[in-house]
Amino acid sequence: MIVGIGTDLCQTDRMERAVARETFLQGVFSPEERDLLAGRTGKRRAQTAAANFAAKEAFLKACGRGLGGFALADIAVLRKESGEPYFALSGGAAAWVEEKRLIPHLSLTHDAGLACAFVVLEQG
Repeated sequence: MIVGIGTDLCQTDRMERAVARETFLQGVFSPEERDLLAGRTGKRRAQTAAANFAAKEAFLKACGRGLGGFALADIAVLRKESGEPYFALSGGAAAWVEEKRLIPHLSLTHDAGLACAFVVLEQG
């Protein structure tokens, strides 16, 4: 059963400026996400950061919480070897998903300077 959906858009040029600030990176992205971003350069880095940020906001919307519902760095967005994105949750986000027995599903895309994330929370 679907218990929540969320979607969000993020401008890649806005994120390109934001990730240039170390305090932003530390506050928003998990260490694993920062490693992912460090392995990418230029527009690809900005697209990945924007998609991850959009995924975090979409996740919070699917949970029925706004920014501040969970620490953003606890909502890590990583990639499988195939490129498929997935959530690696920790802290309050992980505890809440486990308590509710939820399975988060994630889809990401980017085009024309925008990154989009779509999240479905399924009761498992």
